[in-house]
Amino acid sequence: MELEQRLGKEARPVILGHVQRGGTPTAYDRVLATRFGWHAVEAVHRGEFGRMTALRGTDIVMVSLAEAVETLKTVPEDRYGEAENVL
Repeated sequence: MELEQRLGKEARPVILGHVQRGGTPTAYDRVLATRFGWHAVEAVHRGEFGRMTALRGTDIVMVSLAEAVETLKTVPEDRYGEAENVL
C-alpha cells in the first residue's frame, strides 16, 4: 500500500460504517464516513493535530481531543427500554 510505504508503518482499511454505527452500512453511513475522512485530511493539511472530527447536527466540526474526553457521555436510561422494544 502506498500509505504503508510513505509512513513506514502497517496500514489497514476500516469500514467506518461498521465501526462507528454498527451493522451493514447505508448510503448515509458511507457518505458520513467520507465526510469525516475528508475533514480529517484537511485538518492534517492545516496542521491541526490533537483534534478529531465530530458530528454536530449535520455539520462536521473539529474538536480538541481534550474536549472530546472531558465529560463521560452515557446513554439515557430510557433509551435502553426503547432498544429492547425494537430488537
